[in-house]
Amino acid sequence: MRIDKYLKVSRIIKRRTVANDACDAARVSVNGRPVKASYEVKENDVLSIAFGARTLTVRVLSVKESVGKADASLLYEVIE
Repeated sequence: MRIDKYLKVSRIIKRRTVANDACDAARVSVNGRPVKASYEVKENDVLSIAFGARTLTVRVLSVKESVGKADASLLYEVIE
């Protein structure tokens, strides 16, 4: 699954266009490398997303095409 879609499905970022813009602005990195929106997310990838002065770091636990709002947080674990 593309990283922009993963960020939307997991509800880390609310809209896919915003996730796409974040990738284009190099605010999203995987395993320490900035990635484009087309990057294919895999389990155990470590994602870092910069939200202004704050950075969210998560580990991908599962990659699913669709998930309910209540189960979205089960797709990842917050590291920092």
